[in-house]
Amino acid sequence: MGAQLSLPRMNIDWRLSALAFADVAGYSRLMANDSAGTVALWNRIRKEILYPHMERHDGRMVESPGDAVLVEFPGAVSAVSWAVDVQQSILENQGKSLDSDAMQLRIGINVDDVIDENGSLYSDGVNIASRIHQLAEPGEIVLTGTVRELIGNRLPNSYRYVGAPPLKNIDRPIHIYAVEPQAGAVEKSQIVSPYLNWSSRPTLAVLPFRNMDASEENRYFGEGITEDIIAGVSRSRTFFVIARSSTLQFGEATKNPQEIASALGVKYLLTGSVRRQDKRLRINAELVETGQSRTIWAERYDGEAEDLFEFQDRIVSNIVAALEPQVRAVETARIGNRPTDSLDAYDCVLRALSDLYQFTSESYGESRTLLQRAVKLDPSYARAHAYLAWFLNFWIGEGHSRNIEDDRKEAVAAARRAVALDPDDAVCLSVGGHVMAFIEGKPESALELFQQALEHDENSPLAWGLSATCHAYLGNGDEARERLRNVWRLAPYDPHNFFFWTAAGIGEFVAGRYEDAIAWLRKSYRVKPQLVATLRLLAATLGLKGDIEEAQSIAAELLAAEPGFKISDFMAWYPLQKQEDRDKLTEGLRRAKLPE
Repeated sequence: MGAQLSLPRMNIDWRLSALAFADVAGYSRLMANDSAGTVALWNRIRKEILYPHMERHDGRMVESPGDAVLVEFPGAVSAVSWAVDVQQSILENQGKSLDSDAMQLRIGINVDDVIDENGSLYSDGVNIASRIHQLAEPGEIVLTGTVRELIGNRLPNSYRYVGAPPLKNIDRPIHIYAVEPQAGAVEKSQIVSPYLNWSSRPTLAVLPFRNMDASEENRYFGEGITEDIIAGVSRSRTFFVIARSSTLQFGEATKNPQEIASALGVKYLLTGSVRRQDKRLRINAELVETGQSRTIWAERYDGEAEDLFEFQDRIVSNIVAALEPQVRAVETARIGNRPTDSLDAYDCVLRALSDLYQFTSESYGESRTLLQRAVKLDPSYARAHAYLAWFLNFWIGEGHSRNIEDDRKEAVAAARRAVALDPDDAVCLSVGGHVMAFIEGKPESALELFQQALEHDENSPLAWGLSATCHAYLGNGDEARERLRNVWRLAPYDPHNFFFWTAAGIGEFVAGRYEDAIAWLRKSYRVKPQLVATLRLLAATLGLKGDIEEAQSIAAELLAAEPGFKISDFMAWYPLQKQEDRDKLTEGLRRAKLPE
């Protein structure tokens, strides 16, 4: 037997480190255009920006090969703070002595145990940091899910989920987030929808609709539906939606929903199938909440193959409109038993809306507190401002305000801030239009905002419904009716339809169709008997119709809910624009024996 080879025992130095890998975006192109200038500029950026911030955040330069740097930090917060400071410093120096607008960095951050061998670091985590930075856009920072969990809410940033794309030589899914700084960021980075980037927001993947009979035509049809649903849901701003390129691999997959959701990093999956039966097409769609492996919504659609594109459009609009209320109900239930001190901005808004629609003194107070907290937690959360304005719409309109002038100013300011923060969001535009019409008394001017809202999201029931209300204020009852038909086509079972039933009552009232107005108002009254807006109009319409006894009974309920109600005070601000409509409403209220 030969002598046994004895290897020396090695003392391996393992430690947990945060690793930031950065490189220059488009470095080869920059070098081709001006190699000397590019090298000089990169050296200046390292000397004047990267190194000073690195020292301030206790970083250590590990490697600096060519156009890249690998920096080690003692913790995740230090690494992300360094990266944010670096990117902001480069932006702030654009056009100044450091002409850095010609050079932008991509930065990737990971946390892992590493081996330190004479100052060089080795580990799978180093490889991941160097892989994920390629997913960043120029000027952007990306980080792994581990880093995201470690920093929590310690930094004034928001985080957009990118997905879990395959990484070279990495055989497990790595969830990636992009950093979107808030505090101290340049102005252009504020005009976004940052509420979508909170980690608690709904995340959705739309899987390719399965072709059940191997028809090539059906395959294209299913792919078209999938693409249109992703585009439609993206416009709604309610979800973060995984791009179609990331879901294609699961088109014919045999993995269960939990495995797919884990790989994509989503909470909800929308799946579907396409089947042809002679000249008939049948589409099945199903929304799965993957955390509890349950279907929360399912629907079947049947149509004629001859009307393929019209059928596709109808399916897409119905599915897109159905998803938001279904997910909102699940998300609201999710936060129902959580203590309010653990809520972030997105959850504050969900809970506030749930409380608001109870229309009680207690729920109003809780809603206002939560919405003000959401705005404070994230001042650039556009929908928090929009829903604060929406709350004030009810607070004023339902007769609860004790300082109407100040509350009106706050509502207008919140609505305008929401539109400024996200001028492409149909919800912000719709609420802004409604505040302009109802609170400011300018429905004619509000029409432009509603038009913009529908251009951005033609499947928004809120945009259709509030624009219908605006047309009713203008005396356009027929136009209001047509727009409300779109609401009920898109969201026939939305739990908030009571608001639009009242809007239908206003539209039928100004059109002189009192029987129809009463039918809609009674429908709203049965669901929300405490809604003062319904009580006012129902009492007046019954009075004009000659049902004086019932009109007076509803008037008594109105006075119980709004003891200080006076016809003159109400008509002084109610935004009906045509004098004949105002005269009819005043006469109806008088017939109901309400105080002048």
